Amino acid sequence: TSAALPLITEPKILGEKYAIVNVSPYAEKGSIGWSRSGISAVTHSFLIEPGRWTLQGNWLERDSRPILVKGKILIAWNRDNWFTMINKLYFPSGELDEVALQYKGRLTTSDRQYTFVLQHSVLGRVEGEGWVAPESIVQRYWVLSDRQRRTGFETLYRITKDKYHFSSGIMAGHYLTSTMEAVVERHRD
Repeated sequence: TSAALPLITEPKILGEKYAIVNVSPYAEKGSIGWSRSGISAVTHSFLIEPGRWTLQGNWLERDSRPILVKGKILIAWNRDNWFTMINKLYFPSGELDEVALQYKGRLTTSDRQYTFVLQHSVLGRVEGEGWVAPESIVQRYWVLSDRQRRTGFETLYRITKDKYHFSSGIMAGHYLTSTMEAVVERHRD
């Protein structure tokens, strides 16, 4: 096991380990990044900073054509370092019902990982974990008390500070049942 890294606000090199930088949601520009051997890596704004985001892309289901999907994402932090993320996905064509997701999670203070619980309007109660890598955020989840053994994954790859490429998939047992690809952009007032 690795020793816990302290929460810090300035880049520091701790041997060969990465250190979390500006993880506090109360910092003026709370973001997360790593420094290794003096080389500064990419920092993230999605999930780490409170804010509003928009999503636009395609939803795919087995043996069906892609369906346009749009969405809104709201991210907030409280004083105990818990985040809440609310997503609402809608399908302008009306082919599928709206999907609502409400996450509550917490970053670990030792590394670049987090855990979360999720209330999903289609899947029900969900638990999951995520990793914040230098250039992407990856998470997986599993549906609780589910006879279909449904699980899922999501990856957000940073294009710019305010733009990410999003891809996800939902599986039932060993089979992929749906995927989504989209661009997620920060909403500026």
